[in-house]
Amino acid sequence: MAEKIRKKIPIGIEKFDEIRADGFYYIDKTGMIRDLLYNWGKVNLFTRPRRFGKSLNMSMLKCFFEIGCDESLFQGLEIMKEGELCRDYMGKFPVIAISLKSVNGNDYETARNMISSVIGKEALRFQFLADSDRLTEVEKKLYAQLIAVDDNSSFKLSDAVLMGSLSMLSSLLRKHYGREVIVLIDEYDVPMSKAHENGYYDQMVMLIRNMFDQVLKTNDDLKFAVLTGCLRIAKESIFTGLNNMKVLSVTDVRFDEYFGFTDSEVRALLEYYDLSDHYDTIKEWYDGYRFGNVDVYCPWDVLCYCDALRCDPEAQPEAYWSNTSGNEALRHFLEQANAVTKREIEGLVSGESVKKVLRQNLTYKDMYASIDNIWSLLFTTGYLTQRGVTSEREHILIIPNKEIRNIFTEQIFEWFQDTARKDGTSLEAFCIAFKNGDKETAQKKFTEYLRRTISIRDTAVRKSMKENYYHGILLGLLSYKDSWYITSNRESGDGYCDILVETDDGETGMVIEIKYAENGNLTEACERALRQIESKNYAEKLREDGMEKILKYGVACYRKKCCILLEKEQAPQ
Repeated sequence: MAEKIRKKIPIGIEKFDEIRADGFYYIDKTGMIRDLLYNWGKVNLFTRPRRFGKSLNMSMLKCFFEIGCDESLFQGLEIMKEGELCRDYMGKFPVIAISLKSVNGNDYETARNMISSVIGKEALRFQFLADSDRLTEVEKKLYAQLIAVDDNSSFKLSDAVLMGSLSMLSSLLRKHYGREVIVLIDEYDVPMSKAHENGYYDQMVMLIRNMFDQVLKTNDDLKFAVLTGCLRIAKESIFTGLNNMKVLSVTDVRFDEYFGFTDSEVRALLEYYDLSDHYDTIKEWYDGYRFGNVDVYCPWDVLCYCDALRCDPEAQPEAYWSNTSGNEALRHFLEQANAVTKREIEGLVSGESVKKVLRQNLTYKDMYASIDNIWSLLFTTGYLTQRGVTSEREHILIIPNKEIRNIFTEQIFEWFQDTARKDGTSLEAFCIAFKNGDKETAQKKFTEYLRRTISIRDTAVRKSMKENYYHGILLGLLSYKDSWYITSNRESGDGYCDILVETDDGETGMVIEIKYAENGNLTEACERALRQIESKNYAEKLREDGMEKILKYGVACYRKKCCILLEKEQAPQ
């Protein structure tokens, strides 16, 4: 029997018309159009973490409202049940649609030119305005300024033209069509983020504020506007005086099911591709976000993993969301964490919750000003999610799923390694203690390192995973001696030893086996590690390499405590 032909999975495709016309799988979010029309503000701002479908939804809105709409794209979708709304709004409006997600210049001039390019390319979609008999010659000249290019065919609008560009384009479209204009601005906050990173924040705020003021405030040509972004930037930053804005954040129950995949949508997707056996894994890794009153999965993760499973049924889940961007917010969080915050992080990683009063209208300048602000940033950007609000208006925050928990663990590990390497004298002494067989000093210093880091005590994590965490810490510390030959999980004797070390003088070899003392009995766990070294003959590789002195270490860890036992083996003369 021929294999059933299924729709393609839309990896990285954010254009609604492309998904619908080219045979990609689409999870119907067109109910958002209905809810928007029944309950819109003049300016509507949706804030969601990255990779939760903001750009696709904006493309959907453009395809629905814009004059010349292809109605076939919406056949069979939820919005088509709303006959009156479709008659009154579908294909009835000029639409200005821009995305600022690619505005990432290293300096202001570059970023400004990128915005000019975005505006110029959008204006080029309406070249009929240059010949419109409904525009005056002056208005046609104004339009010409929006699409003017230099000798290198680059758009370089003057400051005055750029700041008034969206307002001017809406005015020209309104006059040509005789209809108010819908404005869509996707990822509105990316230019501010990049400007903050690269030191030209004040200049970018002034530019964006003037652009938005002119098009969004007291603009008689505007029907309504929709903006999306990760953060709700404070009004005093770029929305000064804009009192007609409706903000719909991750805490708002309105529109809560339209960004991200619901559980029923994921089940249907998996059933369609015969992947239902992987439901539990996908739920564990990628579910757990709560927007308003709805629990949702990260769409990017689900689609990427399903795509991998179609090619390889044995494919393991990965941190697809993390791989699309850096983790600067989490890194700043760890660097600023005090003793109380470190305990809270340990609780989060272990599956517990914390209660925090959040600020959801930060400026980029304020984001890292205090640890309280970073809690808010981690929430709005998707590293944490909510499980309700207390009577004191504190949000109950948790890590949403296994993917994000792994990101926390990895960042904690990297932060610890970087911190430890700043004190080379202490790290040198730690390594030499191991070489010299000074287990007391090695144990004392390793305990000090564990007290300074953030422990992993997740009760849901398997014992082997906890051992891997401490294994990674110890391996990273010993790797400070870059002249030593250090291997991890290498075959030796009758198995794979955790860590094998050969010192640079070619005389001393170390066999290190690490155990997690689940019951807190560190000595018993060390003894078990030593017995394993002996029974599996892990020292064989060191003997083959001619090590004159072999040190066998059993290392046991439990939370922030450790124990080290040592057995020595002298090579025969």
